[in-house]
Parts: sequence; C-alpha cells; structure tokens
Amino acid sequence: MGAAAPAAAAPARPPAFGRAVSAALAVSAIPAVPAIPAVRLVGASARYRGREVLRDVDLSIAPGERLAVVGPNGAGKSTLLRLIAGVLAPASGSVEIGGDPLSRLDRIAIARRVAAVPQQVALPFSMTVEEVVALGRLPHEDPFRGPRESDRAAVAAAIERVGLAHLVGRDAREISLGERQLVLLALSVAQATPILLLDEPTVHLDLRHQVEAMELLVDLNERDGTTIIAVLHDLALAAHFFPRLVLIADGAVVADGAPETVLGPDAIRSVFGVDPVHALRAPSEAAVSR
Repeated sequence: MGAAAPAAAAPARPPAFGRAVSAALAVSAIPAVPAIPAVRLVGASARYRGREVLRDVDLSIAPGERLAVVGPNGAGKSTLLRLIAGVLAPASGSVEIGGDPLSRLDRIAIARRVAAVPQQVALPFSMTVEEVVALGRLPHEDPFRGPRESDRAAVAAAIERVGLAHLVGRDAREISLGERQLVLLALSVAQATPILLLDEPTVHLDLRHQVEAMELLVDLNERDGTTIIAVLHDLALAAHFFPRLVLIADGAVVADGAPETVLGPDAIRSVFGVDPVHALRAPSEAAVSR
C-alpha cells in the first residue's frame, strides 16, 4: 500500500481576522457603564415650619422604574415628592434629576423632565377640561407663538388615553372630585415628561377608576418608559401594581424593595399598627380582570 496522503493544511486566516477577534474580546471585557439614575437623593433632609419632616434619605431610582412610596400619615411621603419636584429645597443633602442637581435647573427645565399630579388643585376661575389639560404643554410651547399643532395633538391624545372625551367642554370646577383627579392625570400625560410623580392619585376615585388609573400608570411605564413614582395609602394597590416599594415612617426610609419584602407582617404591624390581613386585601378581581 502507498503512503497515506498528508493532511490538507487549514486555510490561513487573514491578519484582519485575528485583529477583529482581539478587538471583540477587548470590547466584551470593558465593564458596562451604570445608567445615570432618573432620580437620586443623597442624605436629603427637609424641614417644614422649623420641624424636620424628612431626614437623611438616600434613594436612587433608575430610568423606567415604577415605584410606590407608602407609609402612615405624616411620615414624610408627600414631602419626598416635593423634594423631587423641586418645590421644596432640601435642608441638607442633595437631589438630582438625570444626574443634574435640581438646584441648578430652572422651573422650565424641571417641568420638561418632571410632571407632578397633586392630590387636588383648586381652580381659581372657570376653565374647560381641555384647557386644564393644555396647561401640561406650557413647558414645551414657544413663548411668542403659543401652542403649536403638535401641542394640540398631545392634549387630544392625553384626553383620549385617560378616557375623558365625554368631559370635553365641561367646566372643570363643576365635575366631580374623582373626574377632576383624572383631568390632572391627563394634564401630566400631555406634559410628556420622562418622570411622573403622583400624590395619592386614587384618593377620590371609585374602585373601577382606581384600577383604571393604575393600569394607565403601568402602560405609561411599560410602553412609554416613563419613570413612575407614586405616593399611595392603599397597600393592596401598591403591592399589586408596583414592583418596588419604599416604606417611610417617622421621616425616614425604613424599607426599600419588592412588595413581599417591604410589606412583611412585622413591618405592617409595627409601622401601621394593623393586622396584615386587613391591610393587604387585594383589589377586586372583577375590576382587575376587566
């Protein structure tokens, strides 16, 4: 038998191939740069009429998070929102929005980044529902030309999204408190900011509208990427619709994490002074599964 033929040599790779592999390995070895928090508080404290109402708050909220702030009355929840909105300056510590200190931003710059829905607003004069919603476009309007077609389209879209078409043309002072709360929510949707703050957004709503409002917040968060920070008294709603809870008591953050961690039986008993069975009754299944 003849000698076996020598094995064929592997085709030579061009030098560029090796350089490409080396470059890819080098890139993969570079650590990912952490995202700049949407909201960051460092050692933030707040005083009201000489009394400390919030102290040493360290809190970092990533872009696109959905977070509920819970706690008993007078704990400092609304004060926390006022710090983030720039309405109240911290007595100590710092507050940042998108990596920028709030103290360096003017009101228009803040209003383009943060929308806030208060518990209730008294309207000093007659305004139609759509005129109230249109206030959300003021930070974006040209001060000399007024509202543009894009502003009017944003107002119409917000009214439709919140489900207020049947109230168009009505005097906002003559509708129910619950309906007015939804109008304020539509105003914030029209404002189209990356961060949305809400102080008790369901306080005047019946059960069905509470669930609808929560579903809207979930949609804004998951579809639009809006960072949602809401103060809620209803622990069941908070636990059902928010993946992260911050528990505040006596002006300090005492827990931060998933609902099942933050709202443990011991925490509910010690902070709220009630039986956990009564505090965490789930929202009506009929309303949730509409």
